[in-house]
Amino acid sequence: MSIESDIFKKSTPDFKKLIEYGFKKTKTSYVYEKLFRNEEFKAQIEIQKTGEVFGKVFDMENEDEFLPLKVESQEGAFVADIREEYKTILTDIKNKCFSENYFASDQANRITNLIIKKYGNKPEFMWEQAPDFGVFKNPNNNKWYGIIMNIPRSKLTGKDKAPVEIINIKLDRDKIQELLKKDGFFPAWHMNKKTWITITLDETLQDEEIMTLISESHSYTRG
Repeated sequence: MSIESDIFKKSTPDFKKLIEYGFKKTKTSYVYEKLFRNEEFKAQIEIQKTGEVFGKVFDMENEDEFLPLKVESQEGAFVADIREEYKTILTDIKNKCFSENYFASDQANRITNLIIKKYGNKPEFMWEQAPDFGVFKNPNNNKWYGIIMNIPRSKLTGKDKAPVEIINIKLDRDKIQELLKKDGFFPAWHMNKKTWITITLDETLQDEEIMTLISESHSYTRG
C-alpha cells in the first residue's frame, strides 16, 4: 500500500474544501504543491475527481523526484525525516478536506451517517482479526442493535465470492420470517437466526426502509 493510499483510506474528498485549502482545479483533478524542509523539498499532491490520491516529492536542488521516499527498504534517518514531513502534509489535507468513510460501500456509509445523525452512535471496530466489522451499541447499556460486516457474498448465497457489506439487526421473530421472503434479506450470518436478520447493503433496498428496521432493532436496547 502506498503512503497516500494508507493515509486516505476510507475517506472522501470535499472538493470545495480542497479549493479553499489551496488546490488548483484542472480538467481531471485537483493539484496542490507545498515547499517544506526549508524549501529544499516540494510535495506535489494530485487528487482525482474519483477521490484517488497521488503524490510525489521533489528535491529542489536538482528538481528530480526524491525516489527513496517510497522505497520501504530506505530507512535511514534522513529519508525517514522527509517521509514523516510528507506524511504530516498529507494528514493535514485529510483532516481539513476529507470526510471519514467507515466502510467500503456507499450504502454502508450512508446508513452509518444516518445512524450517527439519529442516535449519535459511531460504529465500534472491536476485533483486530475483523477490522471491517463495526458494531452499533446503545451507550446506555452497551446492547447491540446493529453490526455492519464485509463478507464474501457466498456466505449468504453459496456462490459468488465477491465481497458484500451487510448489516445484522434484531427484529421480531414473525417479522423476520416475512422479510426472508423478500430480496435483500437473509438468515442472520454468524448470529442467532431466530432473533437477528441480515440485510445486504448493495442498493437492493432503499436507505429509508433499512433505517425503519434499524429503528425497530434499536427499540430492543431501550430500558
